[in-house]
Order: sequence, then structure tokens, then C-alpha cells
Amino acid sequence: MSIGTCCFPGTNREAETFKEQGNAYYAKKDYNEAYNYYTKAIDMCPKNASYYGNRAATLMMLGRFREALGDAQQSVRLDDSFVRGHLREGKCHLSLGNAMAACRSFQRALELDHKNAQAQQEFKNANAVMEYEKIAETDFEKRDFRKVVFCMDRALEFAPACHRFKILKAECLAMLGRYPEAQSVASDILRMDSTNADALYVRGLCLYYEDCIEKAVQFFVQALRMAPDHEKACIACRNAKALKAKKEDGNKAFKEGNYKLAYELYTEALGIDPNNIKTNAKLYCNRGTVNSKLRKLDDAIEDCTNAVKLDDTYIKAYLRRAQCYMDTEQYEEAVRDYEKVYQTEKTKEHKQLLKNAQLELKKSKRKDYYKILGVDKNASEDEIKKAYRKRALMHHPDRHSGASAEVQKEEEKKFKEVGEAFTILSDPKKKTRYDSGQDLDEEGMNMGDFDPNNIFKAFFGGPGGFSFEASGPGNFFFQFG
Repeated sequence: MSIGTCCFPGTNREAETFKEQGNAYYAKKDYNEAYNYYTKAIDMCPKNASYYGNRAATLMMLGRFREALGDAQQSVRLDDSFVRGHLREGKCHLSLGNAMAACRSFQRALELDHKNAQAQQEFKNANAVMEYEKIAETDFEKRDFRKVVFCMDRALEFAPACHRFKILKAECLAMLGRYPEAQSVASDILRMDSTNADALYVRGLCLYYEDCIEKAVQFFVQALRMAPDHEKACIACRNAKALKAKKEDGNKAFKEGNYKLAYELYTEALGIDPNNIKTNAKLYCNRGTVNSKLRKLDDAIEDCTNAVKLDDTYIKAYLRRAQCYMDTEQYEEAVRDYEKVYQTEKTKEHKQLLKNAQLELKKSKRKDYYKILGVDKNASEDEIKKAYRKRALMHHPDRHSGASAEVQKEEEKKFKEVGEAFTILSDPKKKTRYDSGQDLDEEGMNMGDFDPNNIFKAFFGGPGGFSFEASGPGNFFFQFG
């Protein structure tokens, strides 16, 4: 029976009428009505290859490629010389991501019509998709996820209905931290197929990497219900449960004050999954907090640094590191971190923290008069006097009159600094201004014109009140007049 004949002449004429009506609706881009009339034509004459070919074309325009593939395959089963049927079968295979099967269909079309330009171009497209697949597979193993996304984007231009390509792209987007994009791709697939285990896995993966571990586990479990042998979902589910348990145990130990155990638990948690950046950033910050409690401030700073390397928007880690910098008197670094925090969250609290750090930085660049006298910041007036007496006598130029010019110069400098320190710290008003970081020059005191001998003489009772005399090589004592 030829393509144009089927059943009885009257039936054939009626089927042809339905086909013509289908063609008219197809030309108007009313594909749903075109589909209905092509179906009527097929019902009237189910052995006509062109009717299946036309309905396949309509289904392709509606994006229903799997149904279209069935019609295209039926058309070439009825008539293996139907070139357009082979082209449509190939196009459906390609759209669904089966590039190898598409190549076979296009090759058959070219065997029937070796000059067919569409078949030639589609054959090239199918080969390009196979090449993109091959490159993507290699790059995924290399963890070059950006390149995989690029390859899948190119492949999807020719295979827009391929869930496999979309899932691979979404998984790589998740690995790159581009969670909203990955979720969007997975959600689109789930809207069409709510039982798609791969899409459920990717949806869970996004939640897992966003530190929504409990919700992520629900998706992994659902994926495993759909596909019990889904290896990636199984591993991710196991990691998620282990990570959640270790983190919670660490938090519990910390709250109970068992810092050593908390440190060990956070460290174990960090070894579970290096790909979970957001959760690991929190674990590093938590461990940094533990180290700060243990007064291991350098280790705490290192942990917080690792946290912000993983998540440069993690305010809590910046704040923790800044406090550790303050505690170790690394004020420039503290100011830098507090500036970062305040730029991100302009709260009164953050502004005050920044001001405090800037003040300490300013104070750190001045002479440390407490250190010069060798006293604590809470030293009493009597302790300050005793310290001055000891240091002034130790560095007085007369005591070093027999030393080298270089030593004499250094001791003279120290003697002057001791006098400055005593002048400031023995005056309650100046001491208050000094402690608060205010400029002493506003008090009218220019330390550049300061004469330490005047302080020394006043302290020890005036001119002629003492003298340094040698009592042997390298030995000095002072006596009062």
C-alpha cells in the first residue's frame, strides 16, 4: 500500500481532509488544533507515514519530543524511504540528548538524499553534542565545573529537552556555589517529572551546600526512594547526617564548657566533606571561638581566616578574628576587619567596635609610657614613683659617662623617655587623657622641648642633691649632698 493510500477511497479522502486542516492550523502556529486534526487523520488511516510525520512535527513544536519521537519512528517503520521522517526522528533523539541515535537517523537521511542540507547540518550538530559530552565528562573528573557548565550550555542549544544535560549543569552550578541557578534548573525538571531522582538529588545538594542540612536530607531520602541505587544521593545523605551530628555534638560540648572535646568534634566535622563550603566556614569559625576560649589566639585567627576564605561574606568570622587581633594587639588588622564588617552592616555596635579599634591603633603608635616605666596600666601613684626612681637612676647620663658615645646617646634617650613617662602618668589629668588616647599636645605640653633633668632634680631634692661616683670598674653609686 502506498503512502497516499489507506483503507478505502472514501476513508482516504476524509483522512486527507483532516490532514489539510491540520496543515492549515500548523501554518497558523495553532499546534494544539493541528495535533487534533493530524490525530483524526491517523485514526482514519493508521498506515500513512506522512500523517505520523506531520504529527511528530507538531509535537516537536509543542516541546513534546518523547511523544514526537514515537510518531517519527512509526513513520519510518511504515516507510523507510521517508526522508523527513528520519530527519524528525534524528531531531527528536538530538533534542532528548541521544546524539549517537540522532547520528544514525541523519546518516540514513543522507543515504536517501546525500545532498540534503538539513541532514548535513544536523549530523554536524549531533557530532558537536557528542564532543561536548566527552569534554564535559573529562572536565567533571578534573573538577573543572565551570567548563562543564559551558559545555552543557552549548549542548543544550541542540538538545533543549535533555534532562541529563540539565542535571549535570545544575550539579556543577551547585558545586560552584551558584545555588539559585542550580535550584531553578532542578525545580523546572521536577515540575515536569516529580519522581526524577537526579533532580531531587541536585535540589538536596543545593540545600546541603547552603547549610540547610535537615531539609537536604529529606530530598536525598526522597531521591533514594525513587532510585535506591543512586550512589551520589546515598553518599550525600550519609555525609549530611554525619556533618549535622558532629556539628551539633560540637555545639553541645562548647555550651557545656568542654572546649577540648568541642575542638576535636569540630575538627572531625571539617574532615567529612571539603565541598560543603558554607558549613565548613561555620565549623572553622566555631573552632576559632573554641581556640579563643583556650587562649590559642594565633590558632583562632587562622581558623577565622580559613572561614572567610571559604565565605568572604561571613560577618561572624570577621568579628571573631577582629577580637583576636585586638587581644594580640594587632590593631591595624583589627581595624581592617571591623571596617569590612561596618561596610557590610552599618550598625551602631559595629561602628563602636571600629572606633575602639581605631583608638587602640592610634594609642599603639604612641610611646607606651607604662612599658617604659615597667608598670601595669593599673599601677598606683606610689608604684609609678618607685618605678620612676629605679629607671631614672638606671639610665641617668652621669651613670654612663665612661661608656661609648653610642651607649651614652642611647641611655640619654631612655632617660628622657622615663622623665616623659613619669610626667604624664604622675599627673591624673594627663594620665586620663593619655589612657583615653587623646592628644597631649592639646594640654600645651610639647615633649620635644622637654628637659628630663628638671624632673629628676625635682624628684631627688633639687640641684646638688646627689652625684654619681665610681666605686670600682663599671660600678656606680649615688650619694646625697
